[in-house]
Amino acid sequence: MPKRTIIQTYNDGICQICEVTNIADPGEMPKDGLKEKVKLRYEERTVGMSRFWSAMQDHARIDMLIRTQRIRGVNNFDIVVLSDGEQYEIKQIQYPKDVEPPSMDLSLTRLETKYEVNGGDAG
Repeated sequence: MPKRTIIQTYNDGICQICEVTNIADPGEMPKDGLKEKVKLRYEERTVGMSRFWSAMQDHARIDMLIRTQRIRGVNNFDIVVLSDGEQYEIKQIQYPKDVEPPSMDLSLTRLETKYEVNGGDAG
């Protein structure tokens, strides 16, 4: 039986993938903030029970799971900002097979303290 390819849509919104960097003006004290790497459309996915409990065993939590188009340069040190201004740390990146276009699943944990984006308000 041939494998079925899933045609993926990303209809739930747009997110920013950002890197944490020094956003202070030259000569000022260093200050961590966010610099946008890329904007991507995404689809919100269900956080399954096995993913949820696996994270809990590692003393972590997964608040959201989104699927975006696969791009190079996204890593676990990046922050995802959704259109509602909420910011999430990327805990895990997975690359599902049999999905077109090539996609990546980002397991996210909501940040309690928000970063500034490029010196401005993040939300």
